[in-house]
Amino acid sequence: MRHNRALLSRVSMIVGLTVGCGVFSDSYAQQPEKLNVVLFLIDDLGWNDVGCYGSDYYQTPHIDQLAEEGVKFTNGYAAAAICSPSRASILTGRYPARMLLTNWIPDGRWDRKKHRLKEGRFVRALPLEEYTLAEALREVGYQTGFVGKWHLGGLPFYYPEHQGFQVNIGGNDMGNPGNYFYPYNGTWRVPTTPLQATWHVLGDGEQYDIRREGEYLTDRLTDESIEFIRKNQDQPFFLMLSHYAVHTPLQAKEEKIARYEEVPEADRQGKPTYAAMIESVDESVGRVMQTLQDLQLDDRTLVIFTSDNGAYYKASSSRPLRGNKGSYFEGGIRVPFIIKSPTQVNKGIVSDVPVIGNDLYPTVLAATGLPLRPYQHLDGENLIPIINSTGGLEREALFWHFPHYNGHPDAAPVGVIRRGPWKLIEYFDEDRQELYNLEEDLSETQDLSEQRPEQTSRLYEELQVWRESVRAEMPQPNLEYEGK
Repeated sequence: MRHNRALLSRVSMIVGLTVGCGVFSDSYAQQPEKLNVVLFLIDDLGWNDVGCYGSDYYQTPHIDQLAEEGVKFTNGYAAAAICSPSRASILTGRYPARMLLTNWIPDGRWDRKKHRLKEGRFVRALPLEEYTLAEALREVGYQTGFVGKWHLGGLPFYYPEHQGFQVNIGGNDMGNPGNYFYPYNGTWRVPTTPLQATWHVLGDGEQYDIRREGEYLTDRLTDESIEFIRKNQDQPFFLMLSHYAVHTPLQAKEEKIARYEEVPEADRQGKPTYAAMIESVDESVGRVMQTLQDLQLDDRTLVIFTSDNGAYYKASSSRPLRGNKGSYFEGGIRVPFIIKSPTQVNKGIVSDVPVIGNDLYPTVLAATGLPLRPYQHLDGENLIPIINSTGGLEREALFWHFPHYNGHPDAAPVGVIRRGPWKLIEYFDEDRQELYNLEEDLSETQDLSEQRPEQTSRLYEELQVWRESVRAEMPQPNLEYEGK
């Protein structure tokens, strides 16, 4: 329905311009070519799980090259420490709390007997009322393709096709592939029940009849992405390559695993299989970038690389950061964040300005010459001034809201604010706050809340005001709680 209205609006505009001035086709022909957009979204890739962010164990030459040619944000954040909310924020430019989408879908880890608070309510799909980045680009003629992990709702209403993507390959309501090797089958226990869900990432039918025995999912999704680029090379396109990697199950090619197993255990940052998965992701980036170059599209394509949250604690170490996926210490929310734009004057920029996934929506609009939609991407900032070395951001603070429990270490229902070097974590079920100075204590080892009570109080009040402004859902007392 929304697409039909948008199409009618565009047709009306075109007719009006043609009749009104009679030279629409000529003026249109003089318009500069629109930038293409390629967004690499990796699943569970930690901040320091790539070479350009400090790892000497994981081999990522193509991602490193992207940073050398673009802008590397050292204070890049996901909007949540778990996947679905951060993915929703990338597509909408809004904080998860504003959309009431604050937990992974469908959840199911709250325990009415063991948890002190009753979790905040949240929606189990990205609401259709949200106008996504894909819809904004499709409205002005972009070909839009989604490849890989979706995890923002299921059939019949909430797949990528309903959120602005004309092509959807591999995107469904599941959070992992079940298996990274053909035929990609998996089973998953439905939360709070003994029932098992069975699925495979790539469906049946003519679209998927080229599956091959032994095929690796990361490679296959890359093949599909390259095919999308080739088909649409003569028109502007938006490709979102949302890899299932490096999420569990940890599975990789044996020859790659063997190379990392040769590294002494004391020198490993994570599991050899995880390292091999990262290498395959890096190869994917290299293949896509080479395709853009071969088709002479690299000088008119905006490329973005980031992750939806920190690394899984059983797969990789986040040191020097504290915490991992699921935690609102830095290891759970600080992620690789790289943007390469054809418009940037300087290469290899390193920016320490705090940025977040919400910023990608307005940044893409600005980069492609489209008007911003501040009524939609309410919580995002346009990063083009940083990318083009022409200015900074007006924003002074970032916020997180997680009124839930999950099974990851260091995870708890919390609210978080970062302002300058200061970061405050409020624990909802313990009525306490922790204060850290990230410039002096990146590892969050020294809680300064008692030493700096005025700073703690100011940030706490600001966090409360923000929660009220976005109508954040708060957890409530759990009357069935039985204690530890």
